Amino acid sequence: MTMAIVRIIDFETTGTEPPAEVCEVGYSDLDTETRAIAEPVSWLCGVKEMPPEVRAVHHISLADCAGQPAFDEFRLYDGPAVIAAHNADFERKFIRCTLPMICTYKAALRVWPEAPGHSNGTLRYWLEDQGLIKPRHDLTQPAHRAGPDAYTTAHILAALLNAGATGKEMVAWTLEPRLLPTCPLGKFRGKPWPEVEAGFLGWMLRQEGMEEDLKWNARREIARREQGETK
Repeated sequence: MTMAIVRIIDFETTGTEPPAEVCEVGYSDLDTETRAIAEPVSWLCGVKEMPPEVRAVHHISLADCAGQPAFDEFRLYDGPAVIAAHNADFERKFIRCTLPMICTYKAALRVWPEAPGHSNGTLRYWLEDQGLIKPRHDLTQPAHRAGPDAYTTAHILAALLNAGATGKEMVAWTLEPRLLPTCPLGKFRGKPWPEVEAGFLGWMLRQEGMEEDLKWNARREIARREQGETK
């Protein structure tokens, strides 16, 4: 897959599910050939309300958004060949984009299962401590704002490419459930999947309310064992 310019996007919103609205848009472009990362671009969008529980995350007020035009996703698509976001399933709820999309969260779970966490901020500092990325600190602040978060994610994507992940692989991973490095629940919480008892995996599949991503990981481990793989 030829990616050339990838546009890394981030949204701040008035809630986690539509009809919640996008109140801020940010993006930062990554040139996949040179690994050059552009300074972030961001703008506020007009919204009808700003619940206090979401304002407490991004600190954007209804007054900040007053007089701004409503979110128009088509302002995002002038030039990039691919769109990327950290936890792209969230951004995808608010757009109808037909470009290929990369989720850096899902990719990071596969490339760096040993990371201490896979949030945007944790990955940023973990990679920075290893000398794998060198973002400008002033452009990463304040956290939980669209422009700085997109800029941070752009550095994570560059590091994923430098680690050998290809655009084609990451687009494919984005279409699959997230591959968790360890079991996240019950008495096997934090244990690698090969150490989870078969009975517990079967129990996971029988739970009607179990998150589908978790069931997918359980099925994947069961299939691995049936195929006789050792790890």
